[in-house]
Amino acid sequence: MLTLPPSVRVYLASKPVDMRCGHDGLMAIVQSTWGHDPYSGHLFAFIGKRGDRIKLLYFDRGGFVLVYKRLEKGRFRLPTVQADAQTIGLDGAELAMLLDGLDLREIKRPSRWTPPSIKGRIPERERA
Repeated sequence: MLTLPPSVRVYLASKPVDMRCGHDGLMAIVQSTWGHDPYSGHLFAFIGKRGDRIKLLYFDRGGFVLVYKRLEKGRFRLPTVQADAQTIGLDGAELAMLLDGLDLREIKRPSRWTPPSIKGRIPERERA
């Protein structure tokens, strides 16, 4: 089970990556191609060309962690990608679903509830 706090962003590569890349090669993609700071504590995900392998890279207390998963059957189902996008932003729940083999294009979430604006509204107690 993968649990990430809301402060951690997940960046998924929109194009396949050579799975022979290790820590340094993936870190170079994050820095030079995407323009992100690999030391930020955010999680960076890379899918292989065949679509059956994924690597997750993140920095944790003085070192990089590289997680690797290979599916024995099937492929990872990526969400819809804009043509010019280098990365796809995911949240922790979407990453967990992706790793579990769910097709993110088929997942439908209800719209998020936001509280009504309190700007300009003063409680009656404070008006007097």
